[in-house]
Amino acid sequence: MTDLHFTCTGVRPEPFGAGPTLLFGLRIEESDHQQVHAIALRCQIRIEPARRPYAPEEVGMLGDLFGEPSRWSSTLKPLQFAHSSITVPGFTGTTHVDLPVPCTYDTEVASASYFRALSRGEIPLLMLFSGTVFTGRGGFRAEPIPWHKETQYLMPVDVWRGMIEQYFPGTGWLRIRQDCLESLRSYRSERALPSWERVFEELLATAGAKGGD
Repeated sequence: MTDLHFTCTGVRPEPFGAGPTLLFGLRIEESDHQQVHAIALRCQIRIEPARRPYAPEEVGMLGDLFGEPSRWSSTLKPLQFAHSSITVPGFTGTTHVDLPVPCTYDTEVASASYFRALSRGEIPLLMLFSGTVFTGRGGFRAEPIPWHKETQYLMPVDVWRGMIEQYFPGTGWLRIRQDCLESLRSYRSERALPSWERVFEELLATAGAKGGD
């Protein structure tokens, strides 16, 4: 059976993507140096939050995902980040390819909420590979990539933050129920507020005044 070894060599933002996308560099080695005609490669990427420490300010931002810190020994479970697929061109021995991974800034998605909460350091990732490899010197055969093929990678938090800033400079996103959105629209229209920022600023100022009373 064809024996493939996968290594993540780095990650960078896609500079010209239609939406926020990370490019993970992969080094793929075929140990017997036989000809590989192509690989239909699938990759599942998981976040492994238990593999890193957290600063006090980060702990305060992660309560919605993991609960009280006293429970983290049982709640810091892996989070699904992404699924991605590519076709790897033919090679012999070793090849290098980029795996594109579309990202979201929707903070209701667990992975984006987790990334947003981190102020520095690295994000522990586990990359799990599957798919089909097409090989053969004197013929052509298809073999499954074994499910145990995986690699770990520490993605710098600054890479994700830089990508989001590139696509959404100085802004963020909120997802709310339709009825709540309609109420906010009515509030904005009645007061002729020029932007959504003014809506939230006015609501926060009102809440602060009531709190002070």
